[in-house]
Amino acid sequence: MSYEKVAQAQNRLIIGAKQVQKAMKNGEVLEVVVAENAERRITDKIIKIADQFKVTVNYVDSMKELGEACGIDVGAATVAIKK
Repeated sequence: MSYEKVAQAQNRLIIGAKQVQKAMKNGEVLEVVVAENAERRITDKIIKIADQFKVTVNYVDSMKELGEACGIDVGAATVAIKK
């Protein structure tokens, strides 16, 4: 489900942990998608900030598949969908 949502929101994506954190702090994010097989030290920060700013967090299984849904050739630990 979330892979499809990411693929459909192609022009409203923010890819990468640092960019997602910055966008959440700026109030630009509607929803965050986190890959469960990503490193916890990265995803824990994202989840904490999302909770702080009341941003919905959805989970997917694979960084590789999340990256493909974003249209990039590498895995993605986290992706944000802009408002």
